[in-house]
Amino acid sequence: MRTVGVEEELLMVSARTGEVLALSTVVVSPPSPREADDDDEQGFERELQKEQVEFATSPLTSMADVEEEIVQRRREAASRAEEAGATVAALATSPVPVQPSLDLGERHLWMARNFGLTAREQLTCGCHVHVAVESDDEGVAVLDRIRPWLSVLTAISGNSPFWQGEDSGYSSYRSRVWNRWPSAGPTEIFGSADRYHQHVESMLATGALRDDGMIYFDARLSARYPTVEIRVADVCLEPGTTVLIAALVRALVETAASAWRAGRPPAPVSAGLLRLASWRAARSGLTGTLVDPRTMREKPASSVVSALVAHVEDALADSGDLERVRRTLARLTERGTGAERQREIYRQHENLESVVRECARITALAD
Repeated sequence: MRTVGVEEELLMVSARTGEVLALSTVVVSPPSPREADDDDEQGFERELQKEQVEFATSPLTSMADVEEEIVQRRREAASRAEEAGATVAALATSPVPVQPSLDLGERHLWMARNFGLTAREQLTCGCHVHVAVESDDEGVAVLDRIRPWLSVLTAISGNSPFWQGEDSGYSSYRSRVWNRWPSAGPTEIFGSADRYHQHVESMLATGALRDDGMIYFDARLSARYPTVEIRVADVCLEPGTTVLIAALVRALVETAASAWRAGRPPAPVSAGLLRLASWRAARSGLTGTLVDPRTMREKPASSVVSALVAHVEDALADSGDLERVRRTLARLTERGTGAERQREIYRQHENLESVVRECARITALAD
């Protein structure tokens, strides 16, 4: 069974006031000697802004183990933040107004110099899923075949309705802010690993990007691991939703790899159409219509999500994830996405600080 690894980015916030805090160093500082041999205490990294922190799970095959490690990492991040009177929140954008504080590492300073306001305003938290592949050839074949389905994952994960103190009107406004980067978004069909690498080399040769870590495609070959990395999801409010995304991603990868081995070509959908599908998913979430990847026509979100599950049903059954996926989707439909729940909290309390505090509570308990 293919291994899966998940990366989550979290906001640093005050559990008392709901203010967003530039305290990432509290979580990512070197561990004490007591912690040095304890793998459970490791794995936190700085991000572009000091208001956010990232962790990554181990490569795992069991979705139950993925969820357990996500819960553990979230709790550990909250525990470390507590030492400075802070906590963490699984929010893909800050509901309250904030002026991000750029991390002062050399790479991040280069990004600030070259991208200006795009870099300075970029305080967004995503969820990235890595799935093992056997080779770059298999990986690129997978990338070419999963393209039409990625927007559905954005809709399922939507958890960023607010931006700088206002309702954006989107379910995933994070994805709109993220797509300001010049290398972000959907890609055309590559056709082979050689063409993929040639394209990346051509992008780097322009001088617009510092290194291959800035290849921000919706889905890419990892530069560090033998994986494909799918990057379209918001960080999810609850670990169960993150695991749902991870299970669907692995099933998409397995389904695409099987189609490649069987000689079935990728759907000839242009990047322009995929960009429109991505916009629609970010705008609607699961409450309106989405673009059906099979026809590239508008359909109710529930119908498109059902089509995704049907598309990967065999792979989900083989991995033992089918019932978990169905159960989590039913719960998500009943309770609402992260974006819907944030808006509901705001309606109840009529202030955005309460949204942050309640989401931080959910994150720290991770239940």
